Amino acid sequence: MWFKNVYLKTLRETRIAILGWGIGMGLLMYAVLAAVNSLIATPAARASLVSLADSFAWLAEPVHIDTPGGYLTWKYGFTVLVICIWPLLVCSRILRGEEERGSLDVVLATPQSRVSVALQKLAAVLTALLGMGLLIGLLTALAGSRINANFNTGDAILFGLNIALISAVFGSIALFLSQFTENRRVASGITGGLLVLAIAVDMVHRVIPNTDWFSRLSPVYYYNLSKPLIPSYGTNVGALLVMVVLCVILDGAAIWLFARRDIGRTVAGFSWLQRPERAIQPAQALPANAWSLRSLYTRSLARIVVPTLWWTLAIAGFAAWMVAIVKQTEGKLASLENSSYLGTLLSKVGGGSATANDTLLSFIFAFLPLLLMAFAVTQASSWAADEEEGRLELILATPQSRLRVLLGRFAALTTATIFIGVLTLAATAIAAAASGLTLDGGNLVAATLGMIPLGLLVAAIGYLLSGWLRTVVDTGILSFLLVIWFFITFVGPELSWPDSTLRFSPFYYYGTPLLHGLLVGDTIFILALGAVALAVATWRFMRKDIAR
Repeated sequence: MWFKNVYLKTLRETRIAILGWGIGMGLLMYAVLAAVNSLIATPAARASLVSLADSFAWLAEPVHIDTPGGYLTWKYGFTVLVICIWPLLVCSRILRGEEERGSLDVVLATPQSRVSVALQKLAAVLTALLGMGLLIGLLTALAGSRINANFNTGDAILFGLNIALISAVFGSIALFLSQFTENRRVASGITGGLLVLAIAVDMVHRVIPNTDWFSRLSPVYYYNLSKPLIPSYGTNVGALLVMVVLCVILDGAAIWLFARRDIGRTVAGFSWLQRPERAIQPAQALPANAWSLRSLYTRSLARIVVPTLWWTLAIAGFAAWMVAIVKQTEGKLASLENSSYLGTLLSKVGGGSATANDTLLSFIFAFLPLLLMAFAVTQASSWAADEEEGRLELILATPQSRLRVLLGRFAALTTATIFIGVLTLAATAIAAAASGLTLDGGNLVAATLGMIPLGLLVAAIGYLLSGWLRTVVDTGILSFLLVIWFFITFVGPELSWPDSTLRFSPFYYYGTPLLHGLLVGDTIFILALGAVALAVATWRFMRKDIAR
């Protein structure tokens, strides 16, 4: 049944992602709601929670957070946007990726029009997103019914639909951009940067007065206009329609461009934007002396330069923006340092006697490794795709050992990861100096560079999984691991999980370096895990049939 048409075939390939992301995010919502009653059990606890949320309003608008639906929307309505990583990866692949591997030529050789193929592939991705939203909504509704929450099943389904729509918007952006790029990695890298930028732009109107007009440029702004789990606030139908219209316009433009360009080529620009063609001497026809062709390492590095720059802009820019925001909210946070709820929060994130400013910034910096690990997922997916699509066969036909091929590629990824960490350190230090926020220099270095081992660990696991799994499954499992690790670290303490359980997440070993410096032993442990995963991945790659 699944191979009757392009739609069903594409939908079949998303089955693991639907279950992984849908159930993973749904369980996150379920766990938070299961613990919320203990946080609002007394009037004093509710008052402290409301005061704290008002000071964190720049992160997310606090509305009735002393209710289960309000608390969940405020605390995790922003974090759940990590699900947008999946559609931006998939939508950059469904056309451009198929063109790169040559399989789209085979599909179009059948009696299928370009528009029909593109529409069916896109419809399958949208169906998958709706499936994820439905699972998230149903698990949220189940948790709400168990604690007698103030929302019903319909509200929970609308909550899932809102998540599915914002995810579809970024998938549509990736699909549109892939018409202008030569490979899918550039499209997904740019879209990932735009996702982080959109989140930051949405925050602007909550930090700087009278800037709603600017925040309206971000799709995330319209996502936040709907709060279905708060019945008194409800769903903004207009905002949902804006996201639908954005999807229709971007998807329509992408398919229109796809139907009118050459397969394997990008959209031709206007004549006045094109560089004049120059006569090329026969000796210059091939880039024989190009720096990127001097070794496997430099070639791999040249291939990931563009996505690395976009991810650097996103991660470093996000860190700098957070520093500026924390400085602006300094006065409000100072008044909460004696709050009982904030004291509980300090103990959970390891703040101890730290100031509210340092604790808040340390908590925000815990999200930076998540972004770097998402970058590692995209690069691990690229490695698996190169093998599956036959590009490694050309390299291995030259006198290059498999060991050199894999290690050269991983070395380039390591260089890119270190580059992101160093630029993030520089951007954060400059932002702190410009805003007048005092930070411990050594701890700042530990917080920014300490996330590098986490990114390398994820990449090594991705290389390991690619030895046995196809690209789609490899990427799906790796993304799901990020969700599980995030769930353990950021929800586990609220559920009073034992320390032995929290240790299953790599985030645990990152700790709070902005407050307490680098935990050398834990960092070595993460590096050792990554080295073991890479060693097993190398062993498997050297002994397997390529693309098997």
